Amino acid sequence: MQLSTTPYEERLTAPRSWWLISFLVGVSFALILLPFGTLPLLGGLVGGTAAAAVAASSYGSLRIRVVGGSLIAGEAKIPVTALGAAEVLDAEEARAWRTYKADTRAFLLLRAYIPTALRVEVTDPEDPTPYLYLSTREPERLAQALQRARDAA
Repeated sequence: MQLSTTPYEERLTAPRSWWLISFLVGVSFALILLPFGTLPLLGGLVGGTAAAAVAASSYGSLRIRVVGGSLIAGEAKIPVTALGAAEVLDAEEARAWRTYKADTRAFLLLRAYIPTALRVEVTDPEDPTPYLYLSTREPERLAQALQRARDAA
């Protein structure tokens, strides 16, 4: 049995309903181009669907990983030694931290279609970011992976 070198990895994919919406965008483009004939109609259907699918895919392509003593969340790469306590947020608490409890200096990797999240304190005195808010489907697993990485560092 081979052990994974990545203790945690998650891709924040767009929900399935977005793919249906992508098709409906294509249908809308097809209807707009209907007066111009069959070929433009098909082009609108294919082109509109493809453009909307690319947009949905790119929005849902963010990853959260804990690897090599670092937390990589989207474009951010933070050493686990600069991180403090992690708090698992259920749906209600996650919504509170996305809205009225939010700090404007915080790093938010936010996907509103993911109800749960993890809030991780930033303990680096040189970093003005008070905490990281990470939308995740598995906040307990992410918290455990961060704790294991901190223990190993």
